[in-house]
Amino acid sequence: MRARSATMATLACAAVLAAGGLTACAAAPDNGRTPASGEAAQSGRQQPPATATPPPVPTTRPRPAEGADVSPHPYVGMWVTADGHIRQELTANGRYDEARGDRESACTGSYRVSGTRIEYVDDTGFGADGTFDTDVLHHGGYVFYREGSDAHQRNRERRH
Repeated sequence: MRARSATMATLACAAVLAAGGLTACAAAPDNGRTPASGEAAQSGRQQPPATATPPPVPTTRPRPAEGADVSPHPYVGMWVTADGHIRQELTANGRYDEARGDRESACTGSYRVSGTRIEYVDDTGFGADGTFDTDVLHHGGYVFYREGSDAHQRNRERRH
């Protein structure tokens, strides 16, 4: 159990260091006692404040900052599958809102476009990507069409 506590403390220190919270950090096995005042300084270790909590560890791609200046791109608008079951709106502020069937806002999150590539991070932290080919978006095994485009009209007609 002590080895696990030391490992967990080391991971917490690494997370705090990565966030720029401390200039030095070291972990020792948890022996169940709190060091006396000045004891950490005498040992040459800097202890994090008692109220410090490490930032969350990213599990997927980093999110674009909320309200960040998103580079303009030609893909803002509504994208739909040929059957209209999945509808994904890409907004100019770097957010998306995806509806599935009758379920509005089934998935929401942020996105970033670089060239013809799009990277999504939904509000739960799950990441995905896709590729644009003019008015066609390949994403998550689906093919989306810019709503109202010639490509969309052709594929709707093929389905009927």
